Amino acid sequence: MIMNDIFFALFYIAYMLLILSAVVYVVLDNRNPVKAMSWILLLSFLPGVGLVLYFFLGRSNRKERLISRKGYSRLVKRPMAEYQMQESLKVSSDKSRIMSFFRNVNSALPFDRNKVDLFSDAKSMFLSLMKSVYNAKHHIHIEFYIFEDDPVGRLLRDALIDKAREGVKVRVLYDDVGCWKVDKDFYEQMLCEGIEVQSFLKVRFPVFTSKVNYRNHRKIVVIDGEIGYIGGMNIAQRYIYGFDWGIWRDTHAKIVGKAVYGLQTAFLIDWFAVERALITSPEYFPKNIEADCCGTPCTYSVSDNSIVQIVTSDPVGKWRDIMQGYVMAINSARNYIYIQTPYLLPTEPVLTALQTAALAGVDVRIMIPKRGDSWIIHKGTMSYIDDMLEAGVKVYMYKKGFLHSKLMVCDDLVSTVGSTNMDFRSFEHNFEANAFFYDKETALAIKDIFLKDVKSSLLLTSKIWNSRAVKNKISESVIRLFSPLL
Repeated sequence: MIMNDIFFALFYIAYMLLILSAVVYVVLDNRNPVKAMSWILLLSFLPGVGLVLYFFLGRSNRKERLISRKGYSRLVKRPMAEYQMQESLKVSSDKSRIMSFFRNVNSALPFDRNKVDLFSDAKSMFLSLMKSVYNAKHHIHIEFYIFEDDPVGRLLRDALIDKAREGVKVRVLYDDVGCWKVDKDFYEQMLCEGIEVQSFLKVRFPVFTSKVNYRNHRKIVVIDGEIGYIGGMNIAQRYIYGFDWGIWRDTHAKIVGKAVYGLQTAFLIDWFAVERALITSPEYFPKNIEADCCGTPCTYSVSDNSIVQIVTSDPVGKWRDIMQGYVMAINSARNYIYIQTPYLLPTEPVLTALQTAALAGVDVRIMIPKRGDSWIIHKGTMSYIDDMLEAGVKVYMYKKGFLHSKLMVCDDLVSTVGSTNMDFRSFEHNFEANAFFYDKETALAIKDIFLKDVKSSLLLTSKIWNSRAVKNKISESVIRLFSPLL
């Protein structure tokens, strides 16, 4: 009996020391105070659950690097040469500040004379992608967070197998957590046909346990180094056919031109992270790229002279590249800011920037789905609506289905489409990629996409919002405490 008491006492002391050590580690990590307090609250009030979650999800990798500086210099040697050979980009001071920021912190190179097509439905995007795949001559690089074993996924898989049999080099990169439910035989069929397939940051216990929180959320396709796709759409049937309760609304972009160098660089760095093979052959960065449309249907076919910069962010760099770029764009806006995002859990800098812009008289509009795909995250999103309405931000709730689109446009000057959500996870934990556009034609096209979706949305007012049930207000407030962890 005494031995049992001693054992439990020692276990309790060791357990509490472990919890205390985790709290001390959180404090000494010098992370965002809001996020640090969320972890401390969780560790204090739910120590068992909090310790497990912190082990899986809480540790920071900000001091690590995916690739050495020497390796990166080798990889971008040709894109850098092409960038330096460009004529001076004629852009306004507001645009040049954002471009310079991304150039300095992200090594993102802006290129002009790109052809841009925009897609606001997955069917058109998928038809265009399939045509690009079948027209490939040298290589196909595909990277998606989700690549499902359903009719849509199998159709693309079979097309890739056909191209591999023709001698085209095919590489596929998918996220290990995003594709947890996919049977490995789906990828084995590609491997057996000579396609190189890798999963990003495999979650294998216990070695990669702490990596489960850092997921590759990028959606990147590169065809022959000349044609690229980027946006919010994954490869799954629901993106095309939606749900029984509504459509799936998303936005994607196709780029033809030297801006594809940025997509190629992002893919090859991610490939190096998992395969440890640095691919720098010049044929992956062709010189003579014709900005030509493939003739497939799209929502908008923008001019042939778009200035495009591919920007990535990840949890292993020092800066929050895309988040900081968003803040710069919001602070620079003088007339309007339109944003679509499936999740609205903004970091403090983004929240403050949006409120400040609205209070200064800028027309700030944010569109979110009326019905979410995750109860807890949607509740967290709802908790920020009061902050927006009080500052004069117009909040729209999309009613036609699930809004998964991630876009922003400011003043007909700067616009962006990509994989980045307006939430803590995208800004701080995920590997993300966005295309930033610096021409009026693309901005107007993205603005038009937003305004068309307004017709299928409900504009919230304080009166409508404050009339919701008390139980919803309570659940939203509780979940908001942990929004930095969602």
